[in-house]
Amino acid sequence: MNIAANNGVWSGSWVAERLGVELVGDDGLTALLGLALRRNPRRAHLLVSNVLGKHVPQSPSVVYGHGFALGRRVRDLLGEREARQAVVLGYAETATGLGHSVADGIGLAPYLHSTRRPVAGVTPAGGFEESHSHATSHLLLPEDPALLSGEGPLVLVDDEFSTGNTVLNTIRDLHTRYPRKRYVVVALVDMRSSADAGRLTDFAREIDARVDLVAAASGTVKLPEGVLEKGQELVARYEERAATGASSSAGASGLVAQFPAPLPGVALGADYQSPYPGARGTARSAPTGPHPDDNRTNHRSHLTRVALHWPHGLPDGGRHGFTPAHRRRLEAALPLMAARVAEALPPGARRVLTLGFEELMYTPLRIARELEALVAAEVRYSTTTRSPVLAVDDPGYAIRSRLVFPAHDNPADGPGERYAYNVAGAGFDAVVLFVDSAGDTPELHAPGGLLDRLGAHAPHVLLAAVPSYVPALPEESPAMLPEPLRGPAFSSYPAEDVGWLLQDLSDVTLEAPTEEREEAIQSGGAHYAESLPVEYQPSEQYQALFHAALETSAARIAQAVGVVTETVMAERSPRPVLVSLARAGTPVGVLMRRWAQFRYGVDLPHYAVSIVRGRGIDANALRWLAAHHDPRDVVFVDGWTGKGAITRELADAVLEFEARTGVSGFDPEIAVLADPGSCVRTYGTREDFLIPSACLNSTVSGLISRTVLRADLVGPDDFHGAKYYRELAGADVSVAFLDAVAARFAEVTEAVDAAVKELAVADRTPTWEGWAAVERISEEYGIHDVNLVKPGVGETTRVLLRRVPWKILARAGAGADLDHVRLLAEQRGVPVEEVGELPYTCVGLIHPKYTRGATGADGRAVNV
Repeated sequence: MNIAANNGVWSGSWVAERLGVELVGDDGLTALLGLALRRNPRRAHLLVSNVLGKHVPQSPSVVYGHGFALGRRVRDLLGEREARQAVVLGYAETATGLGHSVADGIGLAPYLHSTRRPVAGVTPAGGFEESHSHATSHLLLPEDPALLSGEGPLVLVDDEFSTGNTVLNTIRDLHTRYPRKRYVVVALVDMRSSADAGRLTDFAREIDARVDLVAAASGTVKLPEGVLEKGQELVARYEERAATGASSSAGASGLVAQFPAPLPGVALGADYQSPYPGARGTARSAPTGPHPDDNRTNHRSHLTRVALHWPHGLPDGGRHGFTPAHRRRLEAALPLMAARVAEALPPGARRVLTLGFEELMYTPLRIARELEALVAAEVRYSTTTRSPVLAVDDPGYAIRSRLVFPAHDNPADGPGERYAYNVAGAGFDAVVLFVDSAGDTPELHAPGGLLDRLGAHAPHVLLAAVPSYVPALPEESPAMLPEPLRGPAFSSYPAEDVGWLLQDLSDVTLEAPTEEREEAIQSGGAHYAESLPVEYQPSEQYQALFHAALETSAARIAQAVGVVTETVMAERSPRPVLVSLARAGTPVGVLMRRWAQFRYGVDLPHYAVSIVRGRGIDANALRWLAAHHDPRDVVFVDGWTGKGAITRELADAVLEFEARTGVSGFDPEIAVLADPGSCVRTYGTREDFLIPSACLNSTVSGLISRTVLRADLVGPDDFHGAKYYRELAGADVSVAFLDAVAARFAEVTEAVDAAVKELAVADRTPTWEGWAAVERISEEYGIHDVNLVKPGVGETTRVLLRRVPWKILARAGAGADLDHVRLLAEQRGVPVEEVGELPYTCVGLIHPKYTRGATGADGRAVNV
């Protein structure tokens, strides 16, 4: 038998002739679909897709291309804004790979597929029934329950849309839990009858939501009266003949049902490494007696295990959710994994099958597509299945042969038969079987198991196991962590703008005179985070400078906010969890959140956490974030970079946190409004200009103090602390600052888009030139301590507001960006020295002589 091609015969003609079934619809419908028969009390015929990669081996580029093209159509239907908010849900088992490919076509959509494999400790976020299927119950097991709770469109993907029952069951269940305004149903073929065609519209009206349908082709199946009983009788007759080992002509057309010969043993190659004791390099004995489905040949196969080197922690598919960040990791790893498979193929192989495993469709598909470009062989792709279908060896029938083998993944519903169709007799020189580690069991390797069955029909069998991804169950917390603090009880920001992962120390006296703090800090007697400076009260002249600076720079800040937010959403996550480093990062985090609302209607979560130089980030805040969000979606946000000390501090702290807790996924790279120090890849600008929020302290940061970390106030299971200065409400400009910048969003949109395109192709590799400049200045001025050199407008302002300044270095010709610096320097008696060659607009130098004698009684600097 040769089932490599059907020689131009439609693979549905056998069923059509015998049952009177007629396929009517688009011109390309019969190219997409064939027909087969199955034993099913609800529907005897089976539509068999030629481009799904399930029952019919097909080019992986064709399979992936159909799903990707459907995703592009969905993106065009939704528009850019709604496409960014979309979530894609695929149906197990048949459409798991199709749904994932659709998500790729949409671009930034996270993906989840239903599953029939429960996972201990993972609570279902929903479930539904598939009424016409042989195995009906579906579970939804997202690792992040918030995946389904957004307001953006939900895109539901199945291989065919027939009655609409499955989709209606799904939407009904999910809409009760997570209502939304728009759904898109995607299928390779829309095969609804005229009676079913209006149900979707009626249902949409019932739930007050829009429901669209996107399909590659449409048509209907015309069924004569009594077709179900006639089909069941035909299936029973052929199965009886198969069981008795007989064969007979099927009529004038010479159609024959296939019956196999006994299975020979499988000789395992010397390079095969079995995971089971006593199995290495040994031949397996054949099962006794014939099996009615295999169409066996009489050769022995060599089995080779292929080490893919799957990326650590990367999900094997969408069973628990697959994010754009996961997609980027997979895309980067695919070429090398495919190359390892190519190297393991036998020389001269002309026809290769890559075979997936039930719900594990997408990973084998993507590797197969890469393999197709690497080797000269003809590569085909299909997957094993639970679905029982009658096999008839005829060009006019879609299922020409089937392999039957026992389930090998310890299924929750008990043992049972599984199938691989159109593999036997297809002339494959090699079969590459992909399983996840849950399916790499003794049953897979046992006599009569899948590997044994494949070995009867291909001279070479390769096995590639992908680690089964199981969500990390939340570790038992040392103590229950409180929920974030929010305004107006804590901070003057609206509650939705930011949640503070801090504890309120407002009733504790923490302020100390600046000179006492400086002496204690520089002498090593205290850490700067153990006390707070007395809040600077700006004069009327200084406040006027702030408002003038805000007026002139609001558009420039708005553009930088837009650029950094768009970059984060394109490259890091379409739904990032913004985590600002309190407190300079917090206004920036709020503005980024507002940009996402303005541009895409997305409400991004935003939290503020404490990071302390020399002591790292608040580990309990990370623990809280990991318990409530996917760490891979967390994007740390700060206002600006100076020399990059906090950038390095965060990277070290995240590594230490992962090593200590085992919780991984946090990306330590900071996204900043301005990166004059060239310390990060994600920024709004690298210019060193005045960000007005740097001019003030708490009164532009929600009335929140610097963060505090002191052993007698912050226990091992506590968040770091901070104060809320309610008494300064009369001078508060926090919301006014945000409103002034956000008001300029619309006018900078085009400039933002142009800048983002330029950044996307630019070399943004950090050069750390700021750190080098600080080291040079430290030595030139005899300071010999980089911690006392604070580069950039923002850091210089902090020196003047909180520390004991020694002198200010200003780039020659610096204009209005330094008006407030000059005023503060004048008020504190600090000299401003113009410097010709300076990589920053200005640099603040902290007094290197740290005794209280460094300043006079009035707090003014003493020249030395």
